[in-house]
Amino acid sequence: MTAETYRDAWGIPHLRAGGVRELARAQGRVTALDRGWQLEVERHRAQGTAAAFLGTVALPWDRFARRARLDDTARRCFAALAERDPQTADWVRAYTDGVNEGLAGNAAPEFSHLDLAPGRWEPWTPLAVWLGTHILFAGFPAKLWRERVAEHLGEEALGLFAADGPATAGSNGWLVSGERTTTGQALIAGDPHRFIEDPGVYQQIRLSCPEFDVVGLAVPGVPGIAHFGHTGTVAWAITNAMADYQDLYRERLRRTGAGVEALGPDGRWRRATRHTETVEVAGGEPVEVEVIETERGPVIAGGPEGLDDGTPVALSLRHPPRVTADLGFGALLPLLRARRVADVDRAFDAWAEPVNVVQAADTEGGLLHRVAGRVPVRAEANRVRPVPAWEPGHAWTGWHPMPRAGLTDGVAVMANQRGPAGPLGVEFAAPHRAGRITALLAGKDHWSAGDMPAIHTDTYLASAAPLLDHLAALGRLSPPAARLRESLLRWDRHMDAGSADAAAYAAVRGAVVRRLAAHPAFAALTAPPAWPEVLLPWLALVPRIGFALEHLLRAEELYGVDRPAAVRAAVEEVAAAPPAGTWGDTHRLVPWRALTGPSYDAYRARHAHPAAEDPPLSGDHDCVLCTSAVPGLTDLAARGPAARYVWDLARREDSRWVVPLGASGLPGSPHHRDQLPRWLRGDLAPVVTDWNLLTKETDV
Repeated sequence: MTAETYRDAWGIPHLRAGGVRELARAQGRVTALDRGWQLEVERHRAQGTAAAFLGTVALPWDRFARRARLDDTARRCFAALAERDPQTADWVRAYTDGVNEGLAGNAAPEFSHLDLAPGRWEPWTPLAVWLGTHILFAGFPAKLWRERVAEHLGEEALGLFAADGPATAGSNGWLVSGERTTTGQALIAGDPHRFIEDPGVYQQIRLSCPEFDVVGLAVPGVPGIAHFGHTGTVAWAITNAMADYQDLYRERLRRTGAGVEALGPDGRWRRATRHTETVEVAGGEPVEVEVIETERGPVIAGGPEGLDDGTPVALSLRHPPRVTADLGFGALLPLLRARRVADVDRAFDAWAEPVNVVQAADTEGGLLHRVAGRVPVRAEANRVRPVPAWEPGHAWTGWHPMPRAGLTDGVAVMANQRGPAGPLGVEFAAPHRAGRITALLAGKDHWSAGDMPAIHTDTYLASAAPLLDHLAALGRLSPPAARLRESLLRWDRHMDAGSADAAAYAAVRGAVVRRLAAHPAFAALTAPPAWPEVLLPWLALVPRIGFALEHLLRAEELYGVDRPAAVRAAVEEVAAAPPAGTWGDTHRLVPWRALTGPSYDAYRARHAHPAAEDPPLSGDHDCVLCTSAVPGLTDLAARGPAARYVWDLARREDSRWVVPLGASGLPGSPHHRDQLPRWLRGDLAPVVTDWNLLTKETDV
């Protein structure tokens, strides 16, 4: 037996092979056939070559990818993997062989549209894709924001803008032990919140061979099933731990006749590596990028001459894979082979990037709730902001042990809040989603897999309280504003797509955010800094105020800002020109798709304002149904549940899942967007495990 491909009613691939290597090759091949354009884009992004066909829109990322040395880090990690774990390295090679086979026969229309032939995947390309996907996941650019805030407003302002206020997005995950379920076996459920892409960032798949039979959500371009899987006897899922494991160093660089030198903490200048790379740009001139690396890490911003505006600064990035040459791929095969919680636990001991909270359960009653990954031990200052490379005291001195936690009343809930990973991070998500999930689970003694969508789709917005409290305290409003206030105070605080009150609340909230952002107290934070464009979203004032509004409205004093006056003006503004419809009229899904030329221009034009083809959404950034708009900037949502799942340990076939669009990345395929109606309603599709219910497609 080589390998066989089957499909269920949703076009989800079920792969069966006689061996692990054959199965990896089949996974790579079917992924390339289903997601060829997506894989091509991810390969180019990891290499820093996307501008060669996407044009100038991709140039900022390409510059960053080159300077951060993403592809080179992946090469180093694969070379190290081949030495310490040759079986896993050979498995990854088999996957890339399959990808190359599938790309050779790919019919994605984007290739013909651009007259572009798919490129070749190397054995390290999956590692580069993984690193490119997660390099910004821990949000190290937030250290630049904290530095700006402290400089202009003082250290005490850091807490006001912390992500503990509300967070922009995250992931939900909850583990319910057998004592709290209708079957007596555990349930694991949740939904990862990421950018919604077309095609999606998760691929529903089944991988079966004599050694294992696993269903789960794979990352296209990466073999195996890393984040969410069910082997039949054990299941696991993850959420982002919000740990801080990447450091920024301010570097002092100088040019010499031999190249570039960097000043170290011992007061000595040492040679930095340096070379120049050329980025090809479709429709534009090639761009040269100087790549410099000090003993701390690659220089991602500035150089010996400083930033583009002449500011004399350079920043290097230090992160675990560049230091250890390990991306944690040694965990992937053991996860597929896991039979019990102890197996999952041992597998995640090898996990590296990103740092996650893991929940797992098995059919023998085993339960697991732990943090997995690699976080360096270093000075507290490193965690908060960029630190001077030329001063002692900022070196890494070891690795933190990964914390573990238990269950409370038979459940464990993680939603990026301060939890077991608390000692490892700086900022965490607000407790609202975790608190709401915990409260909902407490509402019933016993839960079934079929009950979970009610939690997935809950729209209660606890973070609305501070603004509504300000509204309640207002007096002497105009009659229209008074009526608006009374309507909002009666509102049930659910951000439902069909709610006019939710639309009115969002409009008032946005007006308050814009008025606060325009206040002179924050003027110094409005000027765009000269950092690379890729880092600027973390430094934009309006989103920062929008996501920190809860803290800013509750603070005892806010730098002389008259917040009641701002709220009053916002209510009057919205009352004079109220929203014409409901929350779903403006809160719509805008998936990201890699396009270029006229197609990209048309896409941007269509999404400048809501259009009929952009489906309305319920939820908001602090709801369990986390569909993130950017208060004060746009109601459109590009982030949300990138998948939903329920893993049932009693019967795997009673497990359920859904993705935002569909299993196929091919426009025109019946499975390109066939799951979207279910995803919008909150329904889940059954996980099919009976081979007799599948349609055989082909032998590989």
